[in-house]
Amino acid sequence: MIILRTIAEVRDAVARAREDGRSIGLVPTMGAFHEGHLSLMRRARAVDGFVVVSLFVNPTQFGANEDLGAYPRDEARDAALAEAEGVDVLFAPPVAEVYPDGFATTIHVEGITDVLCGASRGPHHFDGVATVVAKLFGIVAPDTAYFGQKDAQQVLVVRRLVRDLDIPVRIEACPIVREDDGLALSSRNVYLDAESRARATALSRALAAADDAARRGERDAGALIATALAVLGDAGIVPEYLELRDAVDLRPLDALEGDALLAVAARVGAARLIDNRILRGGA
Repeated sequence: MIILRTIAEVRDAVARAREDGRSIGLVPTMGAFHEGHLSLMRRARAVDGFVVVSLFVNPTQFGANEDLGAYPRDEARDAALAEAEGVDVLFAPPVAEVYPDGFATTIHVEGITDVLCGASRGPHHFDGVATVVAKLFGIVAPDTAYFGQKDAQQVLVVRRLVRDLDIPVRIEACPIVREDDGLALSSRNVYLDAESRARATALSRALAAADDAARRGERDAGALIATALAVLGDAGIVPEYLELRDAVDLRPLDALEGDALLAVAARVGAARLIDNRILRGGA
């Protein structure tokens, strides 16, 4: 594996791989790798002949009072983990390489960025995500890009970006990776002390309780949300949001009919955590 810092170096490495007839897989990350990230790398390794992992803590998707400065960073550890997974290139650019002096372009995806995390974190968040992902697609020109389903709204934003701008990249969303007790893996889990870590399992348990109710035939969105809220309440967690929305366009739902996204965000101790579950409303 090689670590590259510049766009020119990455484009040269990808061009040589294409000359060898290899397909290109991209795993965009902000580092602080855990098993969720590694599962994306394994999937890319299984599908593509040449795997690029980006490691870039993107400043434009953080708000003024968010954790940009505190976000966990350990490039040496991340590089060792990526190399062990057979990654070919770790692209770890400085901020000035991605956003050079005079950078003045922002990509905004309408509608689906205004709700859930877009509402609670502000419009800058998904503008930053869409812009940096578009840049990475332009730099790497991958055949396939791999994202985790834990960031379900982000996946939908990227799919819409690719569709609307006719970017020839296949987007693959990979399953959420969880701890044995159900907690979704996240780089921000390092912020949790022991008490908060135990309480945080309520997020996945709340989603599972609503899913169980749906499987038993409950279709009313209010009732499903109430079921999940009860579990969160028992753990002393007040969510930033807990909403049932269409799994494709994120419109709000009054009842479960087709596939729906039940998504939650909450502050638990020092960490802001998100999780989600697809509820099946079909026959």
